[in-house]
Amino acid sequence: METMEKLFQSNFKKGAYPFYESLRQHDPIFLMSQQQNQSSWIITKYDHVKELLKTQSFIKDQSKLFSTSPHDTPQDEMTTIFQNMMLDVDPPDHTRLRKLVQPYFNPKTIKNLQPRIEDIADLLIMEINNKKGKIDLINDFAFPLPIIVISELLGVPAEDRNKFRRWSNTIIAASDNMATDFVEDVQAFTNYLTRLFEERREEPQDDLISNLLQAEEEGEQLNRTELYSMIVLLIIAGHETTVNLIANTMYALFEHPRQMERLQEDFSLTENAIEEGLRYYSPVDFSTARWAEDDMEFHGKHIRRGDLVLASISSANRDECKFEQADEFDITRKDIQHVAFGFGIHFCLGAPLARLEGKVALEKLLSAFPEIRLDEQRQEPNWRAVFLLRGLENLYVNID
Repeated sequence: METMEKLFQSNFKKGAYPFYESLRQHDPIFLMSQQQNQSSWIITKYDHVKELLKTQSFIKDQSKLFSTSPHDTPQDEMTTIFQNMMLDVDPPDHTRLRKLVQPYFNPKTIKNLQPRIEDIADLLIMEINNKKGKIDLINDFAFPLPIIVISELLGVPAEDRNKFRRWSNTIIAASDNMATDFVEDVQAFTNYLTRLFEERREEPQDDLISNLLQAEEEGEQLNRTELYSMIVLLIIAGHETTVNLIANTMYALFEHPRQMERLQEDFSLTENAIEEGLRYYSPVDFSTARWAEDDMEFHGKHIRRGDLVLASISSANRDECKFEQADEFDITRKDIQHVAFGFGIHFCLGAPLARLEGKVALEKLLSAFPEIRLDEQRQEPNWRAVFLLRGLENLYVNID
């Protein structure tokens, strides 16, 4: 059996799926580490993951269990704005915060964004056409598409998108204790938002930031730290996972030429191809942290109050007990009940937007570049060494 250190090696992503399969078969409630009185667990089976994600026995708010975070560092004074993210709180705060932004992400509202998303995709494809030859599909398409969309929805200047890329990369790396410029980048991010908030207070616009500022000024629905946390979360979650969704699904299609041919022959399969892409190469590898509120037995393992528990989304989505031929990529697969967007009350708010962006991206790319193919000089896939996510560093393709 593999050791826990393997989970944090830079090349872990390449061999992760056989490792997950081994865990599902031999140790599905996996004790990843044990330090003093706290254990950390990884849950790998589909049914167990769904149970973990929906039960109220595992909570998100550490303050209910610890007087300080079990992983406090001297930098934590700089991170107070990240302690009230909707992703990391429980009801009733979670319910209140989600209600504030839910109208912007319901399916009807998102459907109205389709013409604009298509226009952005067309513009990016025009820019790609001017380059010809080999391009990086991530830098030239998969990244700019969702960051422009979420920037416009929030009311953030699109020209600042590269700043967000750096800042979000730093924050995500910090979840792995890998960040080297954390304090500097967090300070830059908060300073940027402070200036932007001042501008919107003076001249409100028809955007999400202006509306959230109004809620913050009313003082009942949103406080200052929650405001910062909400915008940071929406910027990061609004593009990071969609970049992975687009690039991972395209990579899976390149790996499976017959599936690529099927999709190019029949674009009515696009939505199903997106769902299969979400299952096969899940953009989010692991759920964010949950904590056992009390001592409990969970499928044969004793989990103590304060233990950290993570759901392996990628493992659940390859569970052979749930999906026939789980390790095969099949865009005609029926009833793909993956958990790539989570489950329960923390189900991804942006799922309708991510799905639409993925659909537009695939159809636009494959229509504009029917001969698109992986660069012949490519090596093994260079998955990012980020514990929580599964995404490629780059994806070089030839378009002519």
